[in-house]
Amino acid sequence: MEIKPEYRKKSIRSYVVRAGRMTSAQRQAFDGGWSRYGLKLCDGALDTEREFGAKAPLIVEIGFGMGDSLLQMAQAAPDCHFVGIEVHPPGVGSLMNAAAAVEVDNLRLYLADATDVMRECIGAQSVDRLQLYFPDPWHKKKHNKRRIVQPDFVQMVRSRLRLGGVFHMATDWQPYAEQMLETMQQADGFSNCAVSDYAPKPDYRPLTKFERRGARLGHGVWDLLFERCP
Repeated sequence: MEIKPEYRKKSIRSYVVRAGRMTSAQRQAFDGGWSRYGLKLCDGALDTEREFGAKAPLIVEIGFGMGDSLLQMAQAAPDCHFVGIEVHPPGVGSLMNAAAAVEVDNLRLYLADATDVMRECIGAQSVDRLQLYFPDPWHKKKHNKRRIVQPDFVQMVRSRLRLGGVFHMATDWQPYAEQMLETMQQADGFSNCAVSDYAPKPDYRPLTKFERRGARLGHGVWDLLFERCP
């Protein structure tokens, strides 16, 4: 199969498709694991009950990187369905290999643009939790428009969440955390789950190695959890 992300043409993207090298094991994962774990944007609407063979809460993660934490969550919650969306092939290949090694079956993956997948494949009011962990902060002010958390994106997320479903964001870049908070506070149809502005890290979100290293250096991480309301 041709290993490259699927996406529709658009003027602004929240990511850059890097031409990173893939290891032979990552390439082999696409040959041996894609039929088991892979989903395609071009296949359109996702029927999770048919795909997974049962009804269960649906958790979608955008930008899972190399997939370590997503795999941990899938292993810890075998009674849930997990769908991960990532544009970088090495991360998708690594996660397929790791999932196959521990026989995880409640996980499916897109190698595609997340906004396209959300719009075309994820059904309305079908998601119990949408996870967006450590998205690209686009530090320069002139690039802030590339940040994925924008009012239009937030309303698309709301349309995909079930009533009571949660949009969970995390970032280690304080200016982005502040923008996320402001955007969510101004968005219709959401209620902050936190007592104050930011929430403690939920137990279900694993600490990444970068977080542990950052904590040793005194760096902060901000979690935001907003529930979809009527």
